[in-house]
Amino acid sequence: MKKRSATVVRKTRETDIKVSVTIDGRGVSKVQTGMPFLNHMLELFSKHSLMDLTIDAKGDLEVDYHHTVEDLGLVLGDAIDQALGDRKGIVRYGWSYIPMDDSLSRAVVDLGGRPYLVYEVANRTQKIRDFNLILIREFFQAFVVKSRMNLHISQLYGKEPHHAYEAMFKSVARALSEACRKDSRVKGVPSSKGAI
Repeated sequence: MKKRSATVVRKTRETDIKVSVTIDGRGVSKVQTGMPFLNHMLELFSKHSLMDLTIDAKGDLEVDYHHTVEDLGLVLGDAIDQALGDRKGIVRYGWSYIPMDDSLSRAVVDLGGRPYLVYEVANRTQKIRDFNLILIREFFQAFVVKSRMNLHISQLYGKEPHHAYEAMFKSVARALSEACRKDSRVKGVPSSKGAI
């Protein structure tokens, strides 16, 4: 079976980002974004999706984290879209509930080619250290656009913010892993239209 892999580079006056992804991997990651909290979340994403992930992201972090976080979502989404190719034979849908101590998150994915994000967060904490948690929504919004994915995220409850966001990234990882899975019973693209 041909490996589903892609490497995408994006260079602007604000960011310089390179992402390599292998969908059928082992969950091995090397992540450098300049933002330790985001590094940790993306390492968890790799581990629990079983996608191999290499990220080298440089940005104008002295201005704000926003440019780098958003562009990283764009590049990772583009890499996953390219790695999926024509999407023939995939399951297409995936969902997952993940607990993390006091927190519970749900993610539901449709790789049907129509980008849309629903993002509901019960935990209202604004920051973890110097990382503004509002940026996580910006990351996922950019991610769904370039990956051509419908993604519903619900961080259902949980008071401890690290647990809440860790459960979120793990649930997205597991749901996406299931949606990307190949099934020999699926002939062509998984759509009654015959196209995605």
